[in-house]
Amino acid sequence: MLKKLRLKGKALASRLTGISSGIVGFSWTPPTDEKDKARRLLVFLEDRRVLYQPHQREISPHVVKSILEIRQRLTKDLEDLPQDSPLGESIIGMRAACRKFLDETSYCRDGDLDLWAMPQALMFCLGELRALFGIHVAKIALMYDLELEGELARMVPNDPVDDKQ
Repeated sequence: MLKKLRLKGKALASRLTGISSGIVGFSWTPPTDEKDKARRLLVFLEDRRVLYQPHQREISPHVVKSILEIRQRLTKDLEDLPQDSPLGESIIGMRAACRKFLDETSYCRDGDLDLWAMPQALMFCLGELRALFGIHVAKIALMYDLELEGELARMVPNDPVDDKQ
């Protein structure tokens, strides 16, 4: 037995990607599963060294460039999510952490970004960003039942119960 599918206005229009001029034909794209979006975001973050490399191994301009790339990706992902999305909440939090890092470490000398002039501030702000990302990564993994591997798993805060033992 066939189930009837009802889509109204914008919901239907957002799925239609073309109309063929043959007898009658439509092509459409089903909505992307939010769990898949979350998985793809975690795969992207797993490859961002700025989130887990030791501070002393990071070169300031590369740190800023990587955080700008992360923020750009988060914005792109956020644009494709419903307003009430739980994934969107975490993306908003991570994007705010990126902005805060960039705001607090912006220091210009002769028009060039010079974070080496304030290494303590860089390390503090990077540590804060990593801690916030760790919380959101853990939240995303729990919400969507995703497995964390490698360096990304190390970002997640430790269980306070485990720390006491």
